[in-house]
Amino acid sequence: MVMKAMQQLLHEVDWGGLDVLVLDLPPGTGDTQLTITQQVHLNGETKWIEFPQQSVIQYANWQPLGAVIVSTPHTLAIRDAVKGINMFKKVDVDILGLVQNMSLFTCPHCHTDTAVFGANERVTVMCQENGIDLLGEIPLHPAIGDDADRGKPTVVAEPESGRAAAFMGLARTIASKIGLAGS
Repeated sequence: MVMKAMQQLLHEVDWGGLDVLVLDLPPGTGDTQLTITQQVHLNGETKWIEFPQQSVIQYANWQPLGAVIVSTPHTLAIRDAVKGINMFKKVDVDILGLVQNMSLFTCPHCHTDTAVFGANERVTVMCQENGIDLLGEIPLHPAIGDDADRGKPTVVAEPESGRAAAFMGLARTIASKIGLAGS
């Protein structure tokens, strides 16, 4: 059912003038991820960009780009990220880098930063060990979820916030890597 929906989404929707298409996938290396990387052939190739919990980004004209892996600094999440990295390497998908999600929580009362999911150093070491770039960090903040629940991404709801700046910086970094610099 997931692959039928994916095929419909990619081939039966009139996307109009998109520059980039993002498909959010669940984390892991299960059937959905493998099937997408192995059986969805667009212009004879299958290459994806992975983003929040392994999303897929492709140009609207379906030109292949690469993968961005997302992980928290938690030990178990890092292990899952490494599995994803290895899977994409095995199926010959370029990896653009990794995004560290929920990197730090800043207490609204005392303004102290806390690494809720463990030391950020784990992510840096994992990137070094796997030869991939750390693309950026997204903080842990309740407003990000609240904004999404209201249907307004943080960059729209609170464009002057540090959280919005983190998302915009990440978007600029990825855009540069895929040849959309200046967008």
